[in-house]
Amino acid sequence: MKPARAGLGRLALLAALVAGMLAAWRWRGLFDPAGLTAAIGGEPLAPLAFTALHIAGSLFFVPRTLLALGAGLVFGMWWGLLWAALGSVAGAAAGFLVARYLGAGFVARAQPERLRALAIRAEKGGWRMVAVLRLVPVIPHSVTNYALGLTPVRLGPYVVGSLAGQLPLTIAYVDLGAAGGRALAGSAAWQHEVLWPSLIGLSALLLSLLVPALARRRWRTAEPMPGA
Repeated sequence: MKPARAGLGRLALLAALVAGMLAAWRWRGLFDPAGLTAAIGGEPLAPLAFTALHIAGSLFFVPRTLLALGAGLVFGMWWGLLWAALGSVAGAAAGFLVARYLGAGFVARAQPERLRALAIRAEKGGWRMVAVLRLVPVIPHSVTNYALGLTPVRLGPYVVGSLAGQLPLTIAYVDLGAAGGRALAGSAAWQHEVLWPSLIGLSALLLSLLVPALARRRWRTAEPMPGA
């Protein structure tokens, strides 16, 4: 009876995820920076509403770059960075736990040796492996959440690695969103309030591209030669 209930629970959760993805596509304008500003800008509960939207966006494959830009536009640089970082970590944890529940024992039951080897490598890498994966901008946020939820990586290292790996891109896009907000507001001191924040954001974006390449190079040099 218990396995049947667990199967029904997983099926219901999967159906809810599919319905949520369709709803996120239908009302995708809500996740747009301008849509976020119109929906929650100036509201007393805006931080809570933004965090909830970020968690939903992470579960339903909404690009977190849109939400980070929106955070900068709605809250400004420093508060936007706080709420965007909190929302991205909360969303990452939600996707991880959902995948772990839906695919409980998936890797252990999987037959291909390569898949098991990758899972073991991810577990041994801990938070550092998670952080490097987060730093690769071509891998969608939601895909990484669900994929790592199927590995034996523990929740604590996963959260730490997610925070560390997501922070450079979060800084970059929140900063750019805040700079865009100041530009739209017609600030006179644009050199200090728009230009320099934009340069900081672009530097953080460049760092997120450079670190994974250096990490892959280090791993290749550290791997033992065949027959050694």
